Amino acid sequence: MSHKERRRLAVLEDVKDNKLTLVQAAVLLALGYRQAKRVWKRYQAQGDSGLVHRSRGRASSRRRPQAERARIVARCLERYPDFGPTLAAEHLRKEGHKVDHETLRRWLLAEGHWRVRRKRQKHRRWRERKECFGQMVQMDGSHHDWFEGRAPRAVLMVIIDDATNRTLARFYPQETTRACYDMIERWIRSHGVPASLYVDRDSIYRCERLPTVAEQIAGREPRTQFGRAMEQLGVELILANSPQAKGRVERRNALFQDRLVKEMRLEGISDMAAANEFLSRVFLPALNRKFTVAPKAAADAHQKLSASLLEVLSWEEERTVGNDWTVVWKNRWFQIERQEEALNLAGKKITAREMRDGRVELLHGQRRLKMRALEGRPEPKKPAPARIGRVELVKPPATHPWRNDKVAAGQEFFRKKRAEGAWLKAARASCGCGLRYSLATLGFHFARSRMITTSKGDIFT
Repeated sequence: MSHKERRRLAVLEDVKDNKLTLVQAAVLLALGYRQAKRVWKRYQAQGDSGLVHRSRGRASSRRRPQAERARIVARCLERYPDFGPTLAAEHLRKEGHKVDHETLRRWLLAEGHWRVRRKRQKHRRWRERKECFGQMVQMDGSHHDWFEGRAPRAVLMVIIDDATNRTLARFYPQETTRACYDMIERWIRSHGVPASLYVDRDSIYRCERLPTVAEQIAGREPRTQFGRAMEQLGVELILANSPQAKGRVERRNALFQDRLVKEMRLEGISDMAAANEFLSRVFLPALNRKFTVAPKAAADAHQKLSASLLEVLSWEEERTVGNDWTVVWKNRWFQIERQEEALNLAGKKITAREMRDGRVELLHGQRRLKMRALEGRPEPKKPAPARIGRVELVKPPATHPWRNDKVAAGQEFFRKKRAEGAWLKAARASCGCGLRYSLATLGFHFARSRMITTSKGDIFT
């Protein structure tokens, strides 16, 4: 029984016990006297069950025919088995089956094809949306089996505006600095430079190394390449301490993992290029039309671009100029031209910059240095050979026949034997005699075991 029906039961029991009159009961139940008489008569005839509403358990006059209900549920299970009721109702409406999502949910629940999913929640402090479009954007990479085995796994990079929910997304093979650069460039080309960017604590955005001495003196924290680029663009980079902190982009990822996967399955999309085309042409426009909200303030917080994105969204590192005025960058050698001689760059620090199109620049401050790429590593200059007058001293190789003579075995031979604890044995074998040779004589043989090459031949000493 409902609360209203239990209330009627308690009042009518008082009437039955002569504690109340029927007129007083009508006032307490907010009924007319004639209606109270009918309720009292039914209670006397049927007891407690006479107070239950007559419509309970009866089919509604607006109920859909059973055949239509069975047909819609069968179609949902056939074509949209893992769709939620809301998404399934939208697609069924496109096919001509007009049914409310809540009605479809009840049908599926009644037949055991859907169940209520509840999760225990932790307390979170709600953060109000930003007021202006572009005041904050959130970015994240969503790793998922987007093609359900029809293509290699990919990552969906997503950017969403905090004030309006306007969304930009694109597929990439991996979540890398290059992918983040491309996403930021696409957003800036479309809307402008945002005031701040909210991201997670991935190594792309957060530098783990300790600051160098120069950074400590300057009072600057270590930065990644992406962090350096955002600083040059004037974008405040905010690192979230938990996924819930940037919940707007996380919830958008969940929507993509649910709806986008199923939409691509229906379209038969099995490669990244077709998926990006479908995203930009069909899915994202419909998504933004449906979920974009108006900001509280009409002002646009995006700033105009004041620098070259190709130069800012690049890779920069310090390099030391060699004495031969060459610079190494990723195993490539670059020769600074003579026109820069007045800068005295040998031994100094310069900046090497590689753009996303593969071009490399060398910068001294803001000045681009004239340079050219070398085919390979410059050959180091060989030191001048040791000479005595016009005589050049050459150390013979280990395979030289002269090395076969134990007298001229060289210092390496005796160092090895001495380390093995066979000094006297090696000395006797090399000299061909006993101990009558003095240690000074042995030292003479050890130290003078060299070959001197002249134009007339080999001389041994």
